[in-house]
Parts: sequence; structure tokens; C-alpha cells
Amino acid sequence: MSDLTSNGPSRRERLGLVAFYVTASVLAVLFLMPMVWSVANSFKPPAEALANPLALFSKAFSLDNYRRLEGVGAGWYVYAGNSVMIALGTVLLTVLIAVPAGYGFSKFRFPGQTVLFVALMATMMIPFQSILTPLFLILNLLKLQNNLLGLVLIYTTFQLPFSIFMMRNAFDAVPKALIEAARIDGASQWTILRRIMVPIALPGVATVALFAFLNSWNEFLAALIFLSDQNKFTLPIMLVNVSSGIYGIIDWGALQAGVTVTMIPCLVLFLLLQRYYVRGMTAGAVK
Repeated sequence: MSDLTSNGPSRRERLGLVAFYVTASVLAVLFLMPMVWSVANSFKPPAEALANPLALFSKAFSLDNYRRLEGVGAGWYVYAGNSVMIALGTVLLTVLIAVPAGYGFSKFRFPGQTVLFVALMATMMIPFQSILTPLFLILNLLKLQNNLLGLVLIYTTFQLPFSIFMMRNAFDAVPKALIEAARIDGASQWTILRRIMVPIALPGVATVALFAFLNSWNEFLAALIFLSDQNKFTLPIMLVNVSSGIYGIIDWGALQAGVTVTMIPCLVLFLLLQRYYVRGMTAGAVK
């Protein structure tokens, strides 16, 4: 009996566990509260949301705030469609470039490899705002200003350094013995990458795709500067237009409805990919 008692958690360990759960619960409430507040306010009647935006719950349930979004500019579904096309284009282009690039940096040796990789990583230190004018001139020269494809190219360019870094770490975690065995069996480099390396490094690919989607979906400044046609605006720009009501009064109900529409795809995608996300972030940490 004394042995069983001595093997159990000590009082200090139990207090530490309780403190951990209390702290985690408080932090979870703090992080979840803004989302719960936005969703709750989006279903209030517009007059009540405007009169008392801080109240969390309402006795009445209304979808009027979502209907009001249809009258904002070209309609929220047009902006949502633009955001989807830009986000999916950025994800696709980023993955197509970052995967072979990360594989090359991880499994091949060539002159200037270290210098090239360091130069690539150094581009992450450049503030986006400092090169807005050159980017605008380049897009204008390529006839891609006020074009969704131009915005996809901008987002992909800024997403690539981090994505290539992630994919190189993911491929570093794959044993070289697998590649050598595949080469002995006559597999080409393309077959090794497509049928062996990518399936093993799938958490890294999912992490890269998730970051590319979230960054392009939520980005505001570049979309505001490089797009001038109202029909090509994205959801973050729509939120700014919603918040500017008559005489500068913020339409809280419609604004929170727009916030809810904007954040739902991000939450769903993160919940679907979270197990890959955690494994992808730690890939290459232990070799």
C-alpha cells in the first residue's frame, strides 16, 4: 500500500497540473471570445447590434445582417469568389514551386547552394511596404495591375521563402536510404519525388498549403493597392466598405456578419489540417 502511494503524483505535481489546466482554460476563453462575440452579433437584429454591440446574446434571432451584405458593393458572394480564386491560386502555385525547390536544396549538392539559400531566406527580412512602388510598376508593365493573377503572383513570391524552408526541413527528415533503394530499382528523380518523397513529407506540404491559404485569404494592403475594380475586390476590402456606414457610423451587425463569413473557411481548413500542421512544423527537428 505504501508503494502504491509513493508511486502516485505528488502534491506539488497535482498543483502544477491544476495550474496548467486553469491557465490553458483562461487562455482558450480569451482566444475564443472574439470569435464567439462576432458570430453572436452577426445573428442579432441590425438595430440591436447597432444599439448595443457589446452585448453577447440577444432574445431575437435574425439573418438580416447577412442579407445586408448582399447590398455591399457587388455583393459578398462576388468578393468571396475572388478571395477563393486568389487563395487557391496562391496555394497551388506555392506548392508546385516550393516542393521541388525544397527537394533540391535538401537532397542535392551544387555550387553556391548555401549562398543561394541564405539569399532566399534573407528576402523574408524585406518589409512588404518598402517595395510596393516597384511591385506596382512591374505589374503595370506586365499588364497585370488590377488583375487577380497579378495578386496571386505577388502573394506567391512572398510566400515562397518560408515555404521552401519548410519543405527543405521536411525532406531532410526522410532517410537517404529510401532514395538510394529507389534508384537501385530504376526509379527516376521525378518518380522518387512524386511517389516516395511527397507522400512521406505530406505534413510539410499541408503546412505550406495552410500558410499560403491563410496569408492570401487575410491579406489586405496589397489587394487594396493593386486592385481598383470593385468587382475584383476581396473579402478584407469588403469589410472596410461595410464598416463605413452613413455619417461614418459603423454597421456593427453587417460588419460582424462579414467577419463571420471571412473566418469560417480559415477555421474549417485549420481544423481539417491541424494534425498535419503540427507534424509539418516539427519536421526536420530530429534527424
